[in-house]
Amino acid sequence: MKKVKYLILGAGPAGLTFAHMLKKGGETSFLVLEKEAQAGGLCRSALVDGSPFDMGGGHFLDVKRPKVNEFLFSFLPRKEWKLFQRDSRIFIKGKSVGHPLETNIWQFDLEEQVAYLGSIARAGCNREDPVPEKFVDWIRWKLGEKIAEDYMLPYNRKMFGEDLNALGVYWLEKLPDVSFEQTLRSCLTHRACGTQPGHASFYYPREYGYGEVWLRMAGQLGERIRYNTAAQSLDCEERMVRTDTGEAIAAGTIVTTIPWREFRRISGMPAELIASIQKLRASAVETRYRRQRLDTPAQWIYVPDEEIPYHRILVRHNFCEGSRGYWTETRQERTCLFERQHETGDEKNGFDSGDNIFLNPYAYPLNTLGKPEIMKELLDYCAGKGIYGLGRWGEHCHYNSDVVVELAMNLAERLAE
Repeated sequence: MKKVKYLILGAGPAGLTFAHMLKKGGETSFLVLEKEAQAGGLCRSALVDGSPFDMGGGHFLDVKRPKVNEFLFSFLPRKEWKLFQRDSRIFIKGKSVGHPLETNIWQFDLEEQVAYLGSIARAGCNREDPVPEKFVDWIRWKLGEKIAEDYMLPYNRKMFGEDLNALGVYWLEKLPDVSFEQTLRSCLTHRACGTQPGHASFYYPREYGYGEVWLRMAGQLGERIRYNTAAQSLDCEERMVRTDTGEAIAAGTIVTTIPWREFRRISGMPAELIASIQKLRASAVETRYRRQRLDTPAQWIYVPDEEIPYHRILVRHNFCEGSRGYWTETRQERTCLFERQHETGDEKNGFDSGDNIFLNPYAYPLNTLGKPEIMKELLDYCAGKGIYGLGRWGEHCHYNSDVVVELAMNLAERLAE
């Protein structure tokens, strides 16, 4: 049996950051296990049609966390990144409208503007109605009936599944209230008013895909990272992992960044807690490269139309210099629509049987009913055993990469103390 002080499962942003924090602190007894042949997790990149393609979809480095940025710049220097101002759009009702929708309804014709304004004025949050408990009702209460039905509900069905009421509302508080006054002001002045969306300013590598920074981090770990090695079982009492190669590795501390359902066997944990892990849900997403060049200044476009399979477009030539084409993101259950369109000769959505396709079986953790209680009990129990869940999958929370890096830095500092 191999023994290390720290065993890290997964070489995505969370695992790599935690490993480098250990290394920075002088720790040498640690090992990173990665199931794939390459580091980066959902942030991996591949060379497609002569330019980088981010296999896990659109990932960018937000500017909001200077500490995180400076940490990552130590691997991929600042001069190798380019700063962008976000330009995102929504393709709705046959036209491209600025995002977020509520601050850009002035881009519709007058009748549509009046209809949206009336709906916002009647929204439950603006009338001080009680807060609903069900997801669909909450969206209508927060945004008004028209924005809910035209955009938010169909988009979320495409992203997360048809039964939206299987989702909780506990994660929606980050959505700002839709102000009637701000919306009216934007219509009168023909400019966006109100809260800026996330990633209003972001960095992206000048010559590479987003996966380059994680490759460089992994490259500096040498023999302390092992590829093509999947953790298959977890023994909480012994703090031991068995791999798909049959090796047993014990550790003083285990940090897991992989989906909890990926463990085929967990021992040393109450049976009811093991059973609750099976209730955790995630969506699988296909990313597909298209060769056509889109005539738009937007870097990404949201597509709520349920007749179109994909939910988001990443226009890579608008953030990845010297590239062409674009890629789409589609929930796995909806990809059959691509095939049907191809079989019937309907090419309106750019389907090409020669397109490059990547499937991410774990793309988005679903914020289902009861998930916070499951994760609190699971993480608390495991922390008591010296096992820590970290990042998007270790904590089963939809974190962006900059948030994940910050969480990993904080955990390493906390454990060092």
